[in-house]
Amino acid sequence: MRPNQSLPSGRFAPSPTGRMHLGNIFTALISWLSIKKAGGKWILRIEDIDPQRSKYEYAIQIEDDLRWLGLTWDEGGIANNGENGPYRQSLRQDIYDKYLRKITESGLTYPCFCTRADIMATQAPHQSDGRVIYQGTCRPESLPVKKTTIRSDKPHAIRLFVPDEEISFTDKIFGMQSSNLAHDCGDFVLKRADGAWAYQLAVVIDDALMGVTEVVRGNDLLLSTAQQLYIYRLLGFREPIHAHLPLVCNSQRQRLSKRDQALSMSELRKFHSPEEIIGQVAFMANLIPLYHPCRPTDLIESFDWDKIPRQHLIQV
Repeated sequence: MRPNQSLPSGRFAPSPTGRMHLGNIFTALISWLSIKKAGGKWILRIEDIDPQRSKYEYAIQIEDDLRWLGLTWDEGGIANNGENGPYRQSLRQDIYDKYLRKITESGLTYPCFCTRADIMATQAPHQSDGRVIYQGTCRPESLPVKKTTIRSDKPHAIRLFVPDEEISFTDKIFGMQSSNLAHDCGDFVLKRADGAWAYQLAVVIDDALMGVTEVVRGNDLLLSTAQQLYIYRLLGFREPIHAHLPLVCNSQRQRLSKRDQALSMSELRKFHSPEEIIGQVAFMANLIPLYHPCRPTDLIESFDWDKIPRQHLIQV
């Protein structure tokens, strides 16, 4: 049963692969403010889909940091509070499998036995962001596939055929966007050869079944949106509104990562109060004209998407 989507719903979906940094807080605050201004609910989903990098203790720390900052959630989290859980991706494997079977029934998926080395050796010139354009080496001669015989003795990924057509959407920050998946990425993976679920599939299923109506995230995922919209349409899900925020970068104009210890929550909490951190993020986002310490609740009434910078990077 799908959730009632009459109530605006946003989500923050961190990966528990390390301590959050200022860029994560930037995204969390704006997502939280947008939904609170609309009178909706904010969902916390733990994206621990990568078993090798995700750690439960990081998920606990993420929740503690959010509470400390005053960014409390209405649904989700480790405790799975809400009717649309579980809210940890590692506990949703059966759900992903159900919807993969549904897509497979369309005849648009096929087994792929290519290794990364195989793909790199045969690829067309890749995108400037490092994406590889798959050349269809394992694609069947005709689609849709009526019946596929999979050699179970050899590991394989499951790929999704993409059509040679434009997929367009309007982003709250960057306006009209359009992508031809056949040219920009090629057929893409839904499930990896090692059995791990692809982010593109998991995030669509999670957002749809949790009733998310607004997706706020960094613009490093802007080019993934067309892939996800394609899956939304194949599964007949309602598409959310998207807003891709500027990425917070350091003094060398490199986007922050969990390796930037000086701007991680472990260091920030040593020297700053929650109000100081929220005030700094609000100032960076143009939500306040001059820096001053404040709480998230102080910013709800004056929040306006038109204030958010229309740029790819924001320097700390």
